[in-house]
Amino acid sequence: MNLERKITKLPPEPHQAMIERFGREGAYIPGDDRNPWVPFGEHAAIKHFAFDVRTNTAANILWVKGGGRIGTHKHHGVVSAITLEGSWGYYEYDWTARPGDFVYELPGTAHTLYSDDPNGMKAMFWLNGPIDFYDDEGKFEFTADVFWFIDHYTKYCEANGIEIDQNMFI
Repeated sequence: MNLERKITKLPPEPHQAMIERFGREGAYIPGDDRNPWVPFGEHAAIKHFAFDVRTNTAANILWVKGGGRIGTHKHHGVVSAITLEGSWGYYEYDWTARPGDFVYELPGTAHTLYSDDPNGMKAMFWLNGPIDFYDDEGKFEFTADVFWFIDHYTKYCEANGIEIDQNMFI
């Protein structure tokens, strides 16, 4: 009986090229004007800060302009947020987050973010894992994960002649 093991080379992960291109040991990311607000729908924008391709996490500031909302979405990982400016909430809950408030969301939660503050809201989010977005009829639209956020940031920078900050890729 032959007990030798056959070693099989596994195919590369689908995102291996991005991991090799953007993976880092750590970084410092300034929050100055070189870091653009990237439009996210009609009433919002995202200021990206960090993309960790190894753990599928991203850090950003979400700005929802007064009277705006983010479509219904479902988290597959933990999300943490701290409100920086204005106020916001989810239609599905009875609280309103204000500056300094901390929000912790568990995997599996689904909700629709809104801000009816006339000045809108800004909150820093640390996103772990993918987020599925749905339209107003509850039909799946797209999944946002770290690779989606990288694409969102890099395509905007490339289209607008803005230098991509390699320090964001940790």
